[in-house]
Amino acid sequence: MRYFCAALLVFMAACQASPEPAMIGSVDRLDARLDALVDPESAFEVLAEGFDWSEGPVWVPQEQFLLFSDIPPNTIFRWDANGGARAFLQPSGYTGAEPRGGEVGSNGLVLDSLGRLVLAQHGDRRIARLAGPVAAPSADYVTLADKYDGARFNSPNDLVYHSSGDLYFTDPPYGLEGRMQDPAKEIDFQGVYRLAVGGSVTLLTSELSRPNGIGFSPDEKTLYVANSDPSRAIWMAYDVDADGLLQNGRVFFDATELVGRELPGLPDGLQVDSRGNIFATGPGGVLVFSPDGTHLGTLMTTQATSNCTLGEDDSSLFVTADMYLLRMRLRPKV
Repeated sequence: MRYFCAALLVFMAACQASPEPAMIGSVDRLDARLDALVDPESAFEVLAEGFDWSEGPVWVPQEQFLLFSDIPPNTIFRWDANGGARAFLQPSGYTGAEPRGGEVGSNGLVLDSLGRLVLAQHGDRRIARLAGPVAAPSADYVTLADKYDGARFNSPNDLVYHSSGDLYFTDPPYGLEGRMQDPAKEIDFQGVYRLAVGGSVTLLTSELSRPNGIGFSPDEKTLYVANSDPSRAIWMAYDVDADGLLQNGRVFFDATELVGRELPGLPDGLQVDSRGNIFATGPGGVLVFSPDGTHLGTLMTTQATSNCTLGEDDSSLFVTADMYLLRMRLRPKV
């Protein structure tokens, strides 16, 4: 629905930031290089809680606030240091008139080169852009892409822009009510795609069973893609050629054995910092990798952890973890 109900308003009030936030989690340091990124004695601040499944955080630098999805209630929330967390936009991912089940809301969020909000919409099975400015939201959307080769996407999940203006995104089945067995599924694989500036959609790879988080190295020569399959819990790295296509796919890190250690979570969203380090949500919390693929350590959240992003001039790592919005302070870059 397009109007907030009383229950949602009560929830908004419950999500207000505390002046002394609770702290959870810890840092599991495996390599001394992690110390340059985060204090090994750090923990996560709980900025807000009470969500159904928080996802897709993006920092909005021009407005100095964070946006993130809460998928089941079909809502995007906003957090800032002064007002805490409050509802920002509804519906966020499903705009149909008929009720439906499954994961209906938006998932990944990103800003384009003009600062406009672009969403991976599970329920509507499309990549869409907010029609109006992010500072004055209304639930009106422009479809950027909803089909490949005439068939509807499964449920676009996460997305990242290349400096060329092309948008790269993943399309697992999580937003479909029946997932892999859903009769409405029109594509028999789970793809990684490129949406070109001109509007054409190119399939880049169909080799992953559950492609999820996605991000570029700082020089944009490497694309990282998470695969959230418990039987093949990996992150892939691909070379990006001069035409923007993917070559030389290889396993960057295999976390399948970590899944078997009863650590909550699977490879999901990821963020690459300006030095090429990868913050990747997965078993245990946020795994931190060096550009050479060394697992430097894990920022333990105590929860199944969905996604993360840098914000506040890259001094903070914001993390969505099940019912929580979390923040860990990072060391300044030297």
